[in-house]
Amino acid sequence: MFQRITHSPDQTQSIAERLAALLEPGDILTLSGDLGAGKTTFTQGLAKGLAVEDPVNSPTFTLIREYEGRIPLYHMDVYRLGDKAGAENLGIDEYLYGDGVCVIEWAEYIASLLPEEYLDIAIRKTGESERQIQISGKGKRYAGLIKELDQTCPI
Repeated sequence: MFQRITHSPDQTQSIAERLAALLEPGDILTLSGDLGAGKTTFTQGLAKGLAVEDPVNSPTFTLIREYEGRIPLYHMDVYRLGDKAGAENLGIDEYLYGDGVCVIEWAEYIASLLPEEYLDIAIRKTGESERQIQISGKGKRYAGLIKELDQTCPI
């Protein structure tokens, strides 16, 4: 498991940017944390690391936002769908098994749709600008990715 405390949004984005350098097409990341914990801030760092030039905002009212970069970034927020999200035919599986990186906020609502392997990122607010970031991997590829991130992340 990778775990760090960040003291600013810039530090949170820096960790995500380093992680982005290790990502490949088809990677899936789930983001959990309370409202305002920093999930979108983390995703903005991922986008920067994937060379996305468009501004990244929360997809709360649109469900999925697509961004072009080194690898396409698919940013999903299934919070508003709640427990019905897994039962809806929303085409989410097309993104999960597509050619981009999927970042899913509130992924617990679509747990039945997730593959066996993915990266789970939990962000917890521990102070006004402090965040605890925990990253765990489900599957061999993601375990190796976490190890590499842990060795190269200075924060």
